[in-house]
Amino acid sequence: MTVRTLMIDVDGVVIRHPDGLRWDHTIQADLGVDPEALQSAFFAVHWPEVIVGRAGLHERLALALPDFAPHLTPEALTAYWFSKDAHLDQGFLDQLAALNGRYALHLATVQEHLRAAFIWSELGLKDHFADIHYAADYGCGKPDPAFFEAVAQRTGHAPHELLLIDDSARNVEAARACGWRAGLWDGSLTVAEVIAEAQSG
Repeated sequence: MTVRTLMIDVDGVVIRHPDGLRWDHTIQADLGVDPEALQSAFFAVHWPEVIVGRAGLHERLALALPDFAPHLTPEALTAYWFSKDAHLDQGFLDQLAALNGRYALHLATVQEHLRAAFIWSELGLKDHFADIHYAADYGCGKPDPAFFEAVAQRTGHAPHELLLIDDSARNVEAARACGWRAGLWDGSLTVAEVIAEAQSG
């Protein structure tokens, strides 16, 4: 049973922050925003619907920002966020390129519409990958089995022809439960080694 397509996670795999820092670690000094307030007033309340495409990011930020950052517009906050959450792991991308076209390369990621477009076009991931599969586009995300089933259906592949590389053990286990091959990315192995291990399991 041959793997035809690698499905690569974005955050924690393709995009990795220097020194393991979060994108918002200087947001208080830079924008005057309390990161805990951002989490509690926006992400805890609005993110579950935004991430699966049932609500717009700017629309929900417009509702939340007056409570903790009335001096900011949704556009200003997202521009800051996206720019700080954009550290491509060139070493990882080089390892994928070294596979010499043995697999089709796709992204499989939990994103809302605006950041998905940003990482695809502005960060240039469209130059490294053939397609992007993301939560807001499908109405569900990893580790929901519906996401893995929908991706397989859209690509026309049998589940065993897909191999996920992800930094979340939960997502890896969910992919395997859906019949995919999957390997955990923590940087301790090379991409080739992760693929070999996933195929032998």
